[in-house]
Amino acid sequence: MNRSLAFISTWLLCSLICSSAQSWGFYAHQRINRYAVFLLPTEMIGFYKKHIQFITEKAVNPDKRRYAVVGEAERHYIDLDVYGDSALYKMPRRWEDAVARYTEDTLRTYGIVPWQINRMKYQLTEAFRRRDAAEILRLSADLGHYIGDANVPLHTTENYNGQKTGQNGIHGFWESRLPELFADQYNFFIGRASYEAHPLMRAWQAVGEAHVALDSVLGFERELTLRFGDDRKYSYETRNGLNVRVYSKEFAAAYHQMLAGQVERRMRASIKMVADFWFTCWVDAGQPDLNELGRQTYVEPSEPEAPQGEPLPVRPHEGMPFGWRKFNAQGCCYWETAWANAR
Repeated sequence: MNRSLAFISTWLLCSLICSSAQSWGFYAHQRINRYAVFLLPTEMIGFYKKHIQFITEKAVNPDKRRYAVVGEAERHYIDLDVYGDSALYKMPRRWEDAVARYTEDTLRTYGIVPWQINRMKYQLTEAFRRRDAAEILRLSADLGHYIGDANVPLHTTENYNGQKTGQNGIHGFWESRLPELFADQYNFFIGRASYEAHPLMRAWQAVGEAHVALDSVLGFERELTLRFGDDRKYSYETRNGLNVRVYSKEFAAAYHQMLAGQVERRMRASIKMVADFWFTCWVDAGQPDLNELGRQTYVEPSEPEAPQGEPLPVRPHEGMPFGWRKFNAQGCCYWETAWANAR
């Protein structure tokens, strides 16, 4: 097998393993999109429920594209702390104003998630106006993903994986391991979708609420680590045939209790925001008859193509729970999970 075929085969293997994994990578992103459907009004819920499997499964597509599409990775986060201590309050909200102050290259280097959410709001509105069922579904699923990311505290900091404070792995721990273990206990009866008159400000509100929770995310984990020690902090589990080191259930339970419902609050905020944005796009498009759209015949959007050559560099915490990080000369990849480094 030549190198290019070996690479593509390995990429497909990676994708297969990733698609079977669950993580605010897969597990929580999919739940957020799914539960958002049930907040929609009568005029919308029939169409979305008919396609709820698509909306749920495709919630993770933006993460898959990160390795193949230039400019995708920056859409999932914003490193507020690189702009100064009061950046959350001082940064211009409008894209044009932020570019004038910091330059577009700088903004893209440190993430653009609030502006990406606002951009996709207008794209989804236009899809509703065109009565394009396939685009409505694709954009709805993608928009749900970016909204979910904006509500994660570690998507708002340059210390995104605790790498600056000796807490490597905390990103996957917070957004993957905790929901996996405890989400079945959460209350997702949230209410009904409501109209959002200021989508960009709502995106910034989500980022702000996530960012102010960051001190607790890092501080409580550090405190518990001192109390538990590595022998009780970690354990081993088998995932997709691999024996990997994970945060122990005992440590996870103690951390979850210290956070006092923080993960649940961020998931609930994500679900409500996703439903609000879908509803707002539909209203702004003139409230088209979605029952009529549901009778359209359309081709389901395709998955991203396998990358040719090396996968694009992304932050090591981001992407799929079982995804490639680096390919060696033989076209094989070093595995890294969302819960631990398994080399």
